[in-house]
Amino acid sequence: MSPIRTQWTRLIRFVAAETSQVHIGQPVDPTLDVGLAAWSKQVIRAHEILGSALDPAAQLTNYQEVKTVRCLGLNYTDHAAEAKMAKPPVPILFYKSLASIIGPNAPIFIPRIAQPVEDHLPDYEVELTIVIGKAAKNVSEADALDYVLGYTGANDVSFRKHQMTTSQWSFSKSFDNTTPLGPCIVSNNAIPDPQVIPLTCNLNGKTLQNGNTKDQIFNVRKTVAFLSQATTLEPGSVILTGTPAGVGYVRKPPVILRQGDVVRVWLGHGIGTLVSPVVEEGVARAKL
Repeated sequence: MSPIRTQWTRLIRFVAAETSQVHIGQPVDPTLDVGLAAWSKQVIRAHEILGSALDPAAQLTNYQEVKTVRCLGLNYTDHAAEAKMAKPPVPILFYKSLASIIGPNAPIFIPRIAQPVEDHLPDYEVELTIVIGKAAKNVSEADALDYVLGYTGANDVSFRKHQMTTSQWSFSKSFDNTTPLGPCIVSNNAIPDPQVIPLTCNLNGKTLQNGNTKDQIFNVRKTVAFLSQATTLEPGSVILTGTPAGVGYVRKPPVILRQGDVVRVWLGHGIGTLVSPVVEEGVARAKL
């Protein structure tokens, strides 16, 4: 199986000043952190790309084209250790609803059922995210990367009280508007080895997670091969691949997300910074 060859390196979704319409394109500046630029309201120059989201000649992906959101839990050795849990013998899989997905700069929404936050422990998790580019079923580890369109970032916001009351994590990790995804997709051609990507999470100016995908228990090849067993991974599916050590609920005292916070997750190799303010349902925003 031949790998996907895209005509772009970094893909963004943007509203063009000229048309006031949503377009797909590639940033003109190859070094620009598009997430930080968007957060600071900096003008981002981009070359528009035309075509189908899954046409190898164009390869455009927006959030309406996401098919399924799969996620791995406990996929970093240091995170399993800080959680005082054994390393899993096979990937721990859960799913997120599409309604949980939000884009760059959109607020993380803490619903009333996850308040007060001091009890429910809303938490951050920086994660490398795989974007599947063509249908994958029963693929081998050797061929797994041939099915990857590219990589992006995510913040797997988790509500620990709900999570810890059951062995099934989808409910506690699927509340509407709680999973930032972005800020761009970097082509698999630009990241031939996804196991060398640094990733961090910063809360209100303080770095709390600082990891590298080399520490994953199940690397990208193993993840795609395992999840494709007897199951078709559709083009447009995304896979969150777990988080490194440094999450908030294991800290003493716990670090939690609350109204007015700003979370920044960053991934290297051109993916960039995904910035998200935090809003609690029913809590008035402070006037500046």
